[in-house]
Amino acid sequence: MFTRHGFAGVGLEEIAVAAGVTRGAVYHHFVSKKGLFVAVAESTANRVAQAVVDAADDNREPWDAVAAGCRAFLIAILADDARQILLLDAPTTLGWNTWRQQDSDASGRHLEEALESLVSQQLLVTTSVPALTALLSGALNEAALWVAGSPNRDIALDAAWGEFERLLHGLNERTPSGT
Repeated sequence: MFTRHGFAGVGLEEIAVAAGVTRGAVYHHFVSKKGLFVAVAESTANRVAQAVVDAADDNREPWDAVAAGCRAFLIAILADDARQILLLDAPTTLGWNTWRQQDSDASGRHLEEALESLVSQQLLVTTSVPALTALLSGALNEAALWVAGSPNRDIALDAAWGEFERLLHGLNERTPSGT
């Protein structure tokens, strides 16, 4: 229901009826509608993260794995349910800091682990893996928001992905100046 109507557009009574339970049963498991939303957002974020892992695991070359994971993130987060829950409702419903932490705990940690692996294999030179993770994660989240708001999402996704690939290629080919 959150997917179709958004957090603000659905009441706990409607959720209980749709689930075939009483409102009291919902309150028994979740303290509030927000508590239910937290669980839904966490589950959705974990599903997106699993898509990242699955895509990365399908690639043997380290840089290809990073690229595949990043592309899988974009595709998974742009699915209707994930887009509404994670991109539109979660930042305001959960609060900015909680939303960022949830993103970091789910998909973000996989990106950081992949970048650390590239560094340990001497395939990436960076002065700060956490900073680079934040930059790339931010770029992916902004790209997802941009694509989601575009009139033609397929064209926008191709454009965003093309530019993101250029960013990755730049990291793969050059070392930062001064190092």
